[in-house]
Amino acid sequence: MICVALVVLPIQFEQLAYLWMERQKSGGNYSRHRAQTEKHVVLCVSSLKIDLLMDFLNEFYAHPRLQDYYVVILCPTEMDVQVRRVLQIPMWSQRVIYLQGSALKDQDLLRAKMDDAEACFILSSRCEVDRTSSDHQTILRAWAVKDFAPNCPLYVQILKPENKFHIKFADHVVCEEEFKYAMLALNCICPATSTLITLLVHTSRGQEGQQSPEQWQKMYGRCSGNEVYHIVLEESTFFAEYEGKSFTYASFHAHKKFGVCLIGVRREDNKNILLNPGPRYIMNSTDICFYINITKEENSAFKNQDQQRKSNVSRSFYHGPSRLPVHSIIASMGTVAIDLQDTSCRSASGPTLSLPTEGSKEIRRPSIAPVLEVADTSSIQTCDLLSDQSEDETTPDEEISSNLEYAKGYPPYSPYIGSSPTFCHLLHEKVPFCCLRLDKSCQHNYYEDAKAYGFKNKLIIVAAETAGNGLYNFIVPLRAYYRPKKELNPIVLLLDNPLDDLLRCGVTFAANMVVVDKESTMSAEEDYMADAKTIVNVQTLFRLFSSLSIITELTHPANMRFMQFRAKDCYSLALSKLEKKERERGSNLAFMFRLPFAAGRVFSISMLDTLLYQSFVKDYMISITRLLLGLDTTPGSGFLCSMKITADDLWIRTYARLYQKLCSSTGDVPIGIYRTESQKLTTSESRKIPSQSQISISVEEWEDTKDSREQGHHRGNHRNSTSSDQSDHPLLRRKSMQWARRLSRKGPKHSGKTAEKITQQRLNLYRRSERQELAELVKNRMKHLGLSTVGYDEMNDHQSTLSYILINPSPDTRIELNDVVYLIRPDPLAYLPNSEPSRRNSICNVTGQDSREETQL
Repeated sequence: MICVALVVLPIQFEQLAYLWMERQKSGGNYSRHRAQTEKHVVLCVSSLKIDLLMDFLNEFYAHPRLQDYYVVILCPTEMDVQVRRVLQIPMWSQRVIYLQGSALKDQDLLRAKMDDAEACFILSSRCEVDRTSSDHQTILRAWAVKDFAPNCPLYVQILKPENKFHIKFADHVVCEEEFKYAMLALNCICPATSTLITLLVHTSRGQEGQQSPEQWQKMYGRCSGNEVYHIVLEESTFFAEYEGKSFTYASFHAHKKFGVCLIGVRREDNKNILLNPGPRYIMNSTDICFYINITKEENSAFKNQDQQRKSNVSRSFYHGPSRLPVHSIIASMGTVAIDLQDTSCRSASGPTLSLPTEGSKEIRRPSIAPVLEVADTSSIQTCDLLSDQSEDETTPDEEISSNLEYAKGYPPYSPYIGSSPTFCHLLHEKVPFCCLRLDKSCQHNYYEDAKAYGFKNKLIIVAAETAGNGLYNFIVPLRAYYRPKKELNPIVLLLDNPLDDLLRCGVTFAANMVVVDKESTMSAEEDYMADAKTIVNVQTLFRLFSSLSIITELTHPANMRFMQFRAKDCYSLALSKLEKKERERGSNLAFMFRLPFAAGRVFSISMLDTLLYQSFVKDYMISITRLLLGLDTTPGSGFLCSMKITADDLWIRTYARLYQKLCSSTGDVPIGIYRTESQKLTTSESRKIPSQSQISISVEEWEDTKDSREQGHHRGNHRNSTSSDQSDHPLLRRKSMQWARRLSRKGPKHSGKTAEKITQQRLNLYRRSERQELAELVKNRMKHLGLSTVGYDEMNDHQSTLSYILINPSPDTRIELNDVVYLIRPDPLAYLPNSEPSRRNSICNVTGQDSREETQL
């Protein structure tokens, strides 16, 4: 009894006290005295799941100045068991208050003291069968909060773009389908854009992977800590000395000197953010600079030297044509720039790292043109970049064969209210609806499969449940005016995906296939089972078309580990252990080391929820993300693109030299590298597949190598091998091999040709792998449908690769073959000749200031 009194009773009393407090919270209120003396935010949700709660709390409290804030959760349902368990932890129990109530009742809003709140976050429930109904609930909550507390800042998450105009009054809005489709579209032309954006909008210190023995994980983890920050130029140690200099000059030298990447600016009297406004933009002392770095300048080790700056009066400003702009110091260590700046017109296919002309043979490495402090008029590319050079490169035969002639303009119709007008490639005449069916002929054409159309570029296939309004944001970035005509990929919408339809729509020669999460399967009785159908279907595609680039959207980020699943892949198991260790260390990006996510093959839109939370501290993050994804277009603002490093570009050697070359020649600002490392499995390596293996291989490759290796061994050794367990082979295949052995033993009874034939048949049975069986299945189906099987073998030749992103790497980072460099390129409209102001004004009328010009266009 004494033991019970000392041990059990205190525990029971604690539970009773906690339950009483929770009852008080559910039926009680947040004290008015606390609301006026303390700072708090309100989180309104229809149902609270543990993943959503932890994402919000981890991101919200990641910022130092929010540590004293309280979070009041207003939810109409009772507290979930997992949520209750988390809120019992002292770290959260002292900060989070759960109130059961509805945002549509003024009494409940009064209990949460909404009128004294610093902000109100209203989140939609994406795991609903009817997503439109979920949006309607969000809209009513936003209206109720605005009516009760008109001065409370609103942060709203909406699912469907057509419902966005109902909450236009909110301070910050994130539309899920807009961001989702735009990221999926850019993934097809700039690999792993979804991973790049996800890492940028997550708060991290860059400590992930630093305990790992592998170099790529250390680099990838360290660079993942880069985020977007802002500072006024005159208050900055990084950028104050570049007042009166060009934007590209400031961006290059700030990266060379401090390792920060200046990506955009905003004038003091203008609310529009300009990403890479180009070399013509002159930095002002009151400009707000947006830059990418591991930490913001105020927390960095660089101290502000005010006295030094004040005494340094001899800053070089540009005072007109009498004074020539001073050349900057070059990035290459110790070399002298002897070549003039490249003034040739930028090619339509993007930037190139062409070798500069060398002055003498004594110079060991090629030099790069300097970045000018103030752009000289003669050095700026004055060619009209809107006149696509691909038009001049077509031969008369090609012009006759391709009847599709494009014009540049705004889409004539907008699918929903609130979509940003985007200048893009359009057809002169509207195509009849019957011609949009790829698999059915009509009176205008007789094609019934993608091969018959003879497309010049590879296809982009979008497998979605319905063709909703959100698909508009997938098509527009791929048809933007700054994309060269030669690089426009045909887009195929696959609204149902059996194998026959996949083959007809040209999956065997597609560049990318995008699989969008289906709305009807987003809800499931068991948590995390909402993605089951999507995952298994994508796995089937991966096994049938192993080299097809498949980009998948999932509901739950935790299910990313099932993408391209291989049960015997030891490296994936090692990454799973690494993920658990990073989660134990408190990382918010523990999932980042999963190979499909690092390579940009999978993402979950819920990972972008942090974008809305981060906007409470960084109110510019949504605008910058929309500009990067092409959802918004601002005159003078650049756009995100990429370029691939070839063998001819390796002379550039380092990231610093690449930065200088791009800034001095084309005005592009690099922000990161997408690196792919090919991994080959040799026979010697296949003998040792330990848990510490450094490469990720497929089971089929391992079995193929194993089978070819075992042919050289005697039968006894074959039986003793642990990797040749008979259970690995299907029963039919095992019986076929036994039958082949029996036939081969009866050699004397057969003629020589028959014995040779049986021996060959036996070898083929041994060598036949699962991949070959799948290939034969697909080929037979294509022949049955009357489709050509040319190109399928190359597509099925899968090579294991390792891909990852390095955001804003250090200047001394080596440039490697097949690296893809992310660039923010200046707006081509800013390079239009000054002699054509009327054309420039009519094109720049994206703000809608003059409706007459838009009508003429």
